[in-house]
Amino acid sequence: MNNTNQEYDEIVAKCRHIYVLKMKDYGPSWRIMRPQTVNDQLFIKAKRIREIETTGVNLVGESIEGELMAIVNYSVIGLIQLREGYADGVDMTAAKATELYDAYIAEAKALMQRKNHDYGEAWREMFPSSLTDIILTKINRNKSIASHDNKTLISEGADGNLFDMLNYAIFYLIQLAEKEMRN
Repeated sequence: MNNTNQEYDEIVAKCRHIYVLKMKDYGPSWRIMRPQTVNDQLFIKAKRIREIETTGVNLVGESIEGELMAIVNYSVIGLIQLREGYADGVDMTAAKATELYDAYIAEAKALMQRKNHDYGEAWREMFPSSLTDIILTKINRNKSIASHDNKTLISEGADGNLFDMLNYAIFYLIQLAEKEMRN
């Protein structure tokens, strides 16, 4: 029997560890990134995953798992930038950036639990490549939202797409972990 909450927490712990280590290396240097720049970072990561899925070729050597963890972390950064606003310099401590990370992850997990209940864990039966395509779709939606001054008429905003990208990346990471355990 799968325990999505436990698996989710295990993946988040790995992502958070990387986030904290990067804070030690660079601090929250990303505070200068405007939301569209964070969106482009997400695009780079998701596009690379799709290329590896499509071609089977990985010349850089970094794993799909690493790119998915970057999508989780950049999604949180995107949420921080959307809700806190971007800055002209580093205006936040690493401790504050980590506190915000934890808060947005908690919000993402609560959203996942509600949606996972209503959708019956449908993601477990999806192809990993479909998860990639959905992430890319959410990135394109955020590009469109940005071109409309971050206003939507009927759709969820950019933050909703970021939460979804974060959760779909975690679902993909859970699928990879389960595949590795079977092999």
